[in-house]
Amino acid sequence: MPTTEEIQRRVEEADAARGAKRSATAARVGDLAKRRAAVAEQLAGIDRELGDVIAESSDVIEIDELARFTDVPAADLTQWLNSRKATRPKRKRATAGTSTAKSDTRQGVTTTDTPSTSQLPTSTERAPSQADALQVSARVPAEVA
Repeated sequence: MPTTEEIQRRVEEADAARGAKRSATAARVGDLAKRRAAVAEQLAGIDRELGDVIAESSDVIEIDELARFTDVPAADLTQWLNSRKATRPKRKRATAGTSTAKSDTRQGVTTTDTPSTSQLPTSTERAPSQADALQVSARVPAEVA
């Protein structure tokens, strides 16, 4: 029968081996994830460039003809062309604990609908600037949680 000290030593050896394997696994996954992110960023850039080239050349060559010449499926060419339009970042969703109106009010933004054409500034009026928005937000008291 092993002594208490022998049992503790065995457990520590087993834990050390397991810990080393866990650490190596985590490091490897982290490295691979970084490489994947870099490659995905490069691929997204190439996709945008493809879309731009297709759009710029649309007056001299159609997608079907381009597909015939390059052996690239027309569906892929169309996808690259259409995806270049959606390059703006998407708005973040409000978290479950906060409402959109509450967070917009803190930033000095109202949640009213888009103004009609009669509410848009005319050529003699100036549109509100970012500085105007900052002044409005400075006057709105912040909520303290």
